[in-house]
Amino acid sequence: MGDTKNFRRVWKKPKRPLNFDLKMEELKILGTFGLKTKRELWKARTELSRVRNQARSLLALRQDVRDREEPILLKSLSRVGYVEPDATLDDVLNLELSDLFSRRLQTVVQKKFFFKTPYQARQAVSHGHILIGDRIVNIPSYVVSIDEEPKVKLTTESIFNEILSEPESDLGSPETENIEIPAEAPAEEVKAEAPAEEVKAEAPAEEVKANTE
Repeated sequence: MGDTKNFRRVWKKPKRPLNFDLKMEELKILGTFGLKTKRELWKARTELSRVRNQARSLLALRQDVRDREEPILLKSLSRVGYVEPDATLDDVLNLELSDLFSRRLQTVVQKKFFFKTPYQARQAVSHGHILIGDRIVNIPSYVVSIDEEPKVKLTTESIFNEILSEPESDLGSPETENIEIPAEAPAEEVKAEAPAEEVKAEAPAEEVKANTE
C-alpha cells in the first residue's frame, strides 16, 4: 500500500486578516482576477514570498555558487512566464501578485477568447470547455507555461464557439460592442425643428417693434 503522505499547508494567512485596508485590497484582487475564495489569494502570496526568498538567498551566496544556482531559478520562472528569459534576480524581487495571476488558466482564457468577466472564464474552465493540446483541463488555477499558451483552445462542441467574438475596438466593454446607436435619425429631427424655433424666437421681436411705434 505504501507509506502515508503527510500533506502540508501551502498557504499562510495574513497576520491581521481583519484589517480594513487589507480586506479592501483582497476583495479588489478577488474581483479583478475572479478568485473564488481568499485561500487562492493566500496561496499565490505564499508562492510569491517563497520565490523572493530564493532570490534573496542566492544574492547572499558566493559568486561561483550563485553562477551555478541562479540560471536554474530564472529558467524555471521564465518557463511559466513570470519573468523574461533575460531577466535577473532584481526582476524576481520586483514580481507582483498580478504577474502570478496573469499566468493562471482562467486569466489566459479570458484574454484569449474575449470573455466578458473573469467569472465567466472560470465557469468555462470548470465545466470542461477548455483544451490544452488534446487534454481537457478544468482547473482555473492551473499555471500555463509559455509553450502551452498557443495550445489553449475551446472544445469543438463548446457553446462558447458561437457566442464569443472578438471586440471591434479597445474602447468600452465587450457588452457594449454590438449596441447600435441611431445617429442619423435624431440629427434630421433637429434640423427639421430648427426653423420652427427660429420663428418662435423672431415673433417677440416683431411685437416689440409694433409696440414702440
